[in-house]
Amino acid sequence: MESIYTVLATAVTVLGSAAAFRFYEKRAEKKREDEYQYRYDCRDRIAKLEALLEQASKEKDEMRKTILDLSTKVAELTTKIDFLEKRKGG
Repeated sequence: MESIYTVLATAVTVLGSAAAFRFYEKRAEKKREDEYQYRYDCRDRIAKLEALLEQASKEKDEMRKTILDLSTKVAELTTKIDFLEKRKGG
């Protein structure tokens, strides 16, 4: 009778440990999948940010050129005004 209990206890232990192993195996697989998904999401975000940074850099260069052109025109107009004021006063 005691051997039946031993056999039953062993069977329960084996079945329980197999179920636990499958549980932890699935849990580890899910964790790996989540890490991969996070990694791919980060790669996509980095690519988008790099594209935005490149676009912003181009826009900044264009604005610098526009500011330089406007500064040149303001200097020309200031010179013309000075010339006209001297001509009118003189």
